[in-house]
Amino acid sequence: MGLFSRDPDSGEDSDGDGTGMLQQRGLVAGAIVVVALILCLVAFFVLRGGSGTPAATPTETPRTAEPTDQPTDEPSGPPATPDPTGSTTPRVTPPPANNTVGGCHVAKPPQAIPRYYAPTAVTWQFDGAMLIPLQVAGGPAATRTNGVKYCFAHSPTGAVLAAMVLLGQVQNRSIALDVLKERVVPGPGQVRAIAQAKADMQTPLDTTSVQFVGFKVVAYPKDGSQAIIQIASQLGDQGVGALLVTMQWSKGDWRAVLQDDGSFNGTVEPDILSSLNGYVRFSGSS
Repeated sequence: MGLFSRDPDSGEDSDGDGTGMLQQRGLVAGAIVVVALILCLVAFFVLRGGSGTPAATPTETPRTAEPTDQPTDEPSGPPATPDPTGSTTPRVTPPPANNTVGGCHVAKPPQAIPRYYAPTAVTWQFDGAMLIPLQVAGGPAATRTNGVKYCFAHSPTGAVLAAMVLLGQVQNRSIALDVLKERVVPGPGQVRAIAQAKADMQTPLDTTSVQFVGFKVVAYPKDGSQAIIQIASQLGDQGVGALLVTMQWSKGDWRAVLQDDGSFNGTVEPDILSSLNGYVRFSGSS
């Protein structure tokens, strides 16, 4: 199209009854047109600095960019919430199953509450059917032989990661009982939850897809003794539900506190959200 199409006036012979003299005149006229076109093309490329063919040497010395053109470390605008699954997110090496440098091993972890930005350097891993977040700094830093993950940083971010990992693993029937025994504060709620989990083993597995999409730190006291976190999850095609989870710092790690009926939030049904306004978007699913 365009660049390679033939020009109907580019020199094709036309039909007619002209004499030899007329043909000779036509050839001369055609030659004059061709020469004129060549001269025009030459003038065009010369005026453009020879851009039609590669130059052997540069015609001028490139100027050094002004200092203001150099990149700086200062952001040009407020950063967006990181998306662990976006194509622009740098690939993060999954943390080892067991390490002695992160999670509950960190002596003085940062205490900033993640209210606007998601934890960084996070990888997502399937545990059963759910994707759970893993971070070297926040945890989990250890995994038992039965698959239960533990050892989270004593920080708001560590509490968020602990809550999500616990919720994800408790949905995995193969380790749900071990999770409830090891990752829940002992009490009536734990006993009831274990009994309910055993009963659930005899019922068909719910195939509704559940994946985390965000969180909100509702409360975190200065002494770091407890964290109340709202976890938002996509419930298949039913919408996004938010579950309130209470985590307690107990025996050197974050553990869940269950209500006496064995649930996370008692008789209160999970909220169905119309949007994620007020939540930090945090998801491993695309």
